[in-house]
Amino acid sequence: MGLYARLQGTSSASRGKNDSAPTRLTQGLPAIRTKAIPDMQAEDVLAEFRASKALLEGHFLLSSGRHSAHYLQCARVLMDPMRASRLAAALAATLPRDLRKDIAKVVAPAMGGVIIGHEMGRALGVEAMFVERPTGTFELRRGFALEPGEKVLMVEDVVTTGLSSREAIKAIEAAGGVVVAGASLVDRSGGTVDLGVPFYPLIALNFPTYADDEVPAELAAVPVTKPGSRAQP
Repeated sequence: MGLYARLQGTSSASRGKNDSAPTRLTQGLPAIRTKAIPDMQAEDVLAEFRASKALLEGHFLLSSGRHSAHYLQCARVLMDPMRASRLAAALAATLPRDLRKDIAKVVAPAMGGVIIGHEMGRALGVEAMFVERPTGTFELRRGFALEPGEKVLMVEDVVTTGLSSREAIKAIEAAGGVVVAGASLVDRSGGTVDLGVPFYPLIALNFPTYADDEVPAELAAVPVTKPGSRAQP
């Protein structure tokens, strides 16, 4: 669809009263930009995140190791089962029809991908399971197993650098599965991520992120929070 819009410039029907301008924290920092992807408009998806108070501002150390003034807490947007179902149905609709027919299993990385992975399994009518890191490396546990050559959709909540996704794909392949595509609610990479398989996000959000030595002074002055599921050094 190719529609780009500032988060602060989305339609009034989907904005809260205080969403029309940057906060004091984000004043002077680059704005979030969004890319709408069918079948939901960017405004519709962001409205779901705002309604669940899942779009946070502060100073966040992401699981990728980069810093951001914004964080999407997908656990909040997915804690309403009806909302999670709507978002998963919209995400499933982004997949080409022939691809949907090929998918035999959905596998998601824990913890962030567990709920959306389950809902994607429901939307696609296939079983869903997850990989987890008991010793720091993703693997299937809890009796989960794949048949050799079984075609798998890898599902995440948010993708930034793609590191967790690629690690999950490696674990799926080690278990005998064939990953035919990846999908996520949010692509936070600005469209640059490469998972090694076709990738279908519901919405692309360009959150400016920074390496340790790139953090702007305005952001460095804010105490850092580590909200991700990956252990930080």
